[in-house]
Amino acid sequence: MAAGMAITSEEGQLYNARITWLLVFSCAIASTGGLIFGYDIGTSGGVTSMDHFLKKFFPDVYKKMKEDSMTSNYCKFDSQLLTSFTSSLYIAGLVASLCASPVTRAFGRKSSILLAGASFLAGSAIGGAAYNVFMLMLARVLLGVGIGFANQSVPMYLSEMAPPKSRGAFGIGFDLCIAIGVLLANLVNYGAEKVKGGWGWRVSLALAGAPASFLIVGALFLPETPNSLIEDDKNHEKAKRVLQQVRGVDDVQIELDDLIRASNVSKITKHPFKHIIKRKYRPQLVMSIAIPFFQQLTGINVITFYAPILFRTIGLGESASLMSAVVTGAVVSTTIFFTLLIADKVGRRVLFMVGGAVMLVCQFLIGGIMAIKLGDHGRLSNSYGILVLILVCTYVAGFGLSWGPLGWLVPSEISPLEIRSTALSIRVAVDFLLLFLVAQAFLAMLCHFKAGIFFFFGGWVALMTAFVYLLLPETKNVPLERMDRIWREHWFWRRFVLDDDEDSLGTKAEAA
Repeated sequence: MAAGMAITSEEGQLYNARITWLLVFSCAIASTGGLIFGYDIGTSGGVTSMDHFLKKFFPDVYKKMKEDSMTSNYCKFDSQLLTSFTSSLYIAGLVASLCASPVTRAFGRKSSILLAGASFLAGSAIGGAAYNVFMLMLARVLLGVGIGFANQSVPMYLSEMAPPKSRGAFGIGFDLCIAIGVLLANLVNYGAEKVKGGWGWRVSLALAGAPASFLIVGALFLPETPNSLIEDDKNHEKAKRVLQQVRGVDDVQIELDDLIRASNVSKITKHPFKHIIKRKYRPQLVMSIAIPFFQQLTGINVITFYAPILFRTIGLGESASLMSAVVTGAVVSTTIFFTLLIADKVGRRVLFMVGGAVMLVCQFLIGGIMAIKLGDHGRLSNSYGILVLILVCTYVAGFGLSWGPLGWLVPSEISPLEIRSTALSIRVAVDFLLLFLVAQAFLAMLCHFKAGIFFFFGGWVALMTAFVYLLLPETKNVPLERMDRIWREHWFWRRFVLDDDEDSLGTKAEAA
């Protein structure tokens, strides 16, 4: 396919690699694991703004929205049962992500991806056929298991298959598919709302089976990663053949030696969850917790989960709210695609800084407009409603430039093989825990904070941007198995890594 490239390792050795069709195919199929996550995010926010769905499952919310003129604009959707519909998935995903670590390590990345698609497919079938809240919740649990396995295994698969010089582009493909999934769900919601008879919400929920089916069929043709082949059965020759096919060159011995060396260290790590708390892995542990923690506190869920509800809060009608969500979905998808093209050129840190600044300004402006112009009752004028929509689109563009794709890419590339699966499980578990808390608390926060909720999330954006500036080193173009050098050279993290060098050298000697 494209021209070849030579990847320089720490000692000046070279990784030979080309961008092959097999690499592109494998990463494109695996990335569709993001479609199921994105589709669910878009669907859960869309159906909870549909009148017929609310009337059937959440009649108290429907009555408050339609008949209660005394309740504040910000409080009409405040229902713990309604938020439980959204947040129950994330508790299931949290548990599943922790279970996914040993499964992914023992049976391979491909097996976890297949399991993710199968569970999500079952959940979509039950959700589309639901006739009571119990069936809805059961569907959410199965969807959560699928997303938990996909979010743990897919970023790992992408980071291990991609060559270092292109790892950013291929890794961001996962988040691009999340954004596309949200956009597709918003389009389906917009069309489903117009279905006569009031059963359009069933279409939205059941069509989640389409991306799940695509993932299952596609995953059957995926090659396993060389890392997994070596880690699983020490079949070095098979791993070498896969590496040659994926890299498009015959001479892959230097990269293979690095993978074997990393696997030897991984083999003696019997209890990875205990291992990751060692001092020398402090940087990876902190990033696996802090990055998803901050990602969820950007306030993006104000837009993705509840975009239609948010737009109804400022006075837009049902169809207009769903169409506004389509617009924001298109903006974030386009921005993430742009980020995919430039992440390996400008680096991760620059994108974090620029995106953080854009989000911060937009959140403060939206909060100010809603505080001054909306109030507890009535609606925004058309001009101010359009201005809020423009600011929301600019905000999601900032997210698509930074914390959206990089929040998945960076944790997938910073950990050595012996703790990589565990670190990603922790990253996904923290993500789901925060997703649950934000989803469960957001409508109550909207009711009590009102427009101040945008200032609340804006404060967190300022804090997380400072965190990246001070504590996250640049990872672009660094091979996965040589990633330890960025921590040894960092002004803060080097004290943890270098202090433990003696133990590290002893471990490597034992492995050799």
